[in-house]
Amino acid sequence: MDTLKLLIAAASGLSLLGCNSQPKGAVQIEKEVLLERSESWDGEPYKAYPSGPPQLTLIRLRIPAHTQLPWHTHPMPNAAYIVSGELTVETRQSGVTRTLRQGQTLAEMVGTEHRGVTGDTPVELLVFYAGTAGMPLSEQR
Repeated sequence: MDTLKLLIAAASGLSLLGCNSQPKGAVQIEKEVLLERSESWDGEPYKAYPSGPPQLTLIRLRIPAHTQLPWHTHPMPNAAYIVSGELTVETRQSGVTRTLRQGQTLAEMVGTEHRGVTGDTPVELLVFYAGTAGMPLSEQR
């Protein structure tokens, strides 16, 4: 019997005897990847992170119903998670739109003018930015 088959057989035997890697009563941790992208929601690849010591920022935004955010850009990669409501994002130049609902994520654009528009309900979202100290999170146009 080769080594791999022997290890599998041993692990199976120990598991049947109750000797698994987690003690009885241990909390089972669940992991779900919500977003893993190397490009923004419009398909534009991220080119690089800002240079310098990193500064991570996580903000909670609450946007009232029937609100159009101003046109803006981001100087660094960031990602959003929709906690509640419905948000439509649109680009200024091409007019491309995408509507996001509760539980969905968005890989934001870098350097491209865009905005968010809410519908009939308020929107709450969490936004994570990967920038550097002193760098603005967004710039209005």
